[in-house]
Amino acid sequence: MAKDAKAKSENKTLIAQETEVLVEPAPVSDVVRNSVWHMRIRGQARKLSHSTQFVIAAAVILGLTMFFVGNLVTERIENAAVQSAAEAGAQYMDTFLEPYVQEMSRDNGLSAASAQSLDRLTESRSLKHHIVSVKIWRADGTVIYGTNKALTNRKFPLDEIAEALKGKVVTDLKDLDEDENEFERELNVPLYEIYAPLRDSSSGNIIAVGEFYEKADSLKREVNRVRQEVWEVVGAATLAMLTLLFFIVRRGDRIIQQQQVALHLRLQEQTRLHLSNAELQRKIATATQEFSRVNELTLRRIGADLHDGPAQLLTLILIRLDDLAENCSAVDQESLETIRGAATDALREVRDLSRGLALPEINEVSLVEELQLVAQRHEQRTGTKVTLTLGPLPKAAPLPLKLCLYRFVQEALNNAYRHANGEGQVIQAQYMDEVLNISVRDSGPGMAEDAMLQETSGRTRLGLAGLRYRVESLGGLFSIDSGATGTSVNAQFKL
Repeated sequence: MAKDAKAKSENKTLIAQETEVLVEPAPVSDVVRNSVWHMRIRGQARKLSHSTQFVIAAAVILGLTMFFVGNLVTERIENAAVQSAAEAGAQYMDTFLEPYVQEMSRDNGLSAASAQSLDRLTESRSLKHHIVSVKIWRADGTVIYGTNKALTNRKFPLDEIAEALKGKVVTDLKDLDEDENEFERELNVPLYEIYAPLRDSSSGNIIAVGEFYEKADSLKREVNRVRQEVWEVVGAATLAMLTLLFFIVRRGDRIIQQQQVALHLRLQEQTRLHLSNAELQRKIATATQEFSRVNELTLRRIGADLHDGPAQLLTLILIRLDDLAENCSAVDQESLETIRGAATDALREVRDLSRGLALPEINEVSLVEELQLVAQRHEQRTGTKVTLTLGPLPKAAPLPLKLCLYRFVQEALNNAYRHANGEGQVIQAQYMDEVLNISVRDSGPGMAEDAMLQETSGRTRLGLAGLRYRVESLGGLFSIDSGATGTSVNAQFKL
């Protein structure tokens, strides 16, 4: 039984723990729900036009602004109206109450005769029509006269008359919740009270404070009327501004929409042109590669024709000259040697041309082996030294690129041999960041770029011009750097 009880207790504990774990994710769902609502509201706002969004935002901003402006204006008008009433009340006190309190400058009190005179004054029909209660305060806070006789000679806090004792006229629309306002509260009519200083006519010193309560019906009606007029003006001005701004923004919104449509159409046209240009570039690249392939085949065929035609005929001439030399006199021997030398030079030139036009089989070799091959053939042909400085290079490359590189290096080395006597010939190649850089340098006297492209006779040098065309037709960059320390011919390809 103890074991069963223990197991049940453990099960209850596990259930409680699982219940707590399941309750914890609840706040997360609230966060998700709030974010979903925010996304929905944001999505609905995005669907609205710019003018509608502006009107909503402007209505909120202008509404709040005009609300504060309206409250400020009505408050100022209300204060001005009450202050005007206070000034009128102060004038009344100066005229009617002040003569009866002059004796307070001598004995600090009010005689019975003066109190009776004040009673007759406050009970007069013309005054009682709008003034319902009058009090006269001593400087210590004691009421020495009041329409409500129960307040006479009672002392109250000085908060009510403190400003008036300083010479200021104080007025306020009151809720009449102080103890000294019990009589006025029972009248159950809207009142506003005015405190004004009462002065000694001879010295001008404040000897008492007069207070009276005037019916606020007409004042409240006037304040409410002015408040209504202010809010009507504020509302009309707000509506007029919103309407004007709406039409201005609506016009701008339409212009923006028209511009967006025009931009969209222009973008479509540019996209179409871009696709068309890309297709044309692809066709040009294909045609260029095909032209390069056909050109190499043509050059190889011309080289083979030179080797099998003129070279063989020149060889035959040399053989026949050897046969003729055996049966010629000494004078004829000299002429034959001249002919033999010319024929030998012609045969060598033809063989060099044939060998230069016919490329080796470079399709199966790597770029490193290709550069080593072109350097080796140049060294064998010219008897000069070529230095290879090779960085990391791709193992495979398209055949048009290989043909272009071979011709580029071959022609650059030929120029280095021709213009710099083969001094300081260096081949540099490196592949980095998908860019293949290759350059051929020499240590000659250097030449201006225009001179590199022109023969002494003024004809365009077909070799370098052809190299520029070869490199740029494959999307590469071609450049020549020349100075007093030598010339560098450079090519760059993005693979």
